[in-house]
Amino acid sequence: MGWIFVLLAASAELVGVWGLNLFSQKRNLKNGILYFGGLGLSFALIYLSFKYLPVSIAYAVFTGLGTAGAVLINMFFFGDSKSWSRIGSLILIIAGVVGLKALS
Repeated sequence: MGWIFVLLAASAELVGVWGLNLFSQKRNLKNGILYFGGLGLSFALIYLSFKYLPVSIAYAVFTGLGTAGAVLINMFFFGDSKSWSRIGSLILIIAGVVGLKALS
């Protein structure tokens, strides 16, 4: 159950990141709801995961997934660079998250 909360929290964080990017471009109610709602929900869900998983593991996986997801969102939807060094760094983040999950 704890991993489900972590995955849902990371997904909600990505909605919040998407909203943050949109909100920084155009401040309106829809973008504000995506931004504040997504990030607020993500913190509530990660907090629930702490009842089932060690905080150090749950939070590290949550931030790793959120970071990797934010990079991918910005690469594919907002025109960020798709250089090999960025892609290699992204692979290292994902490898670290998978390693933490495998060892927990």
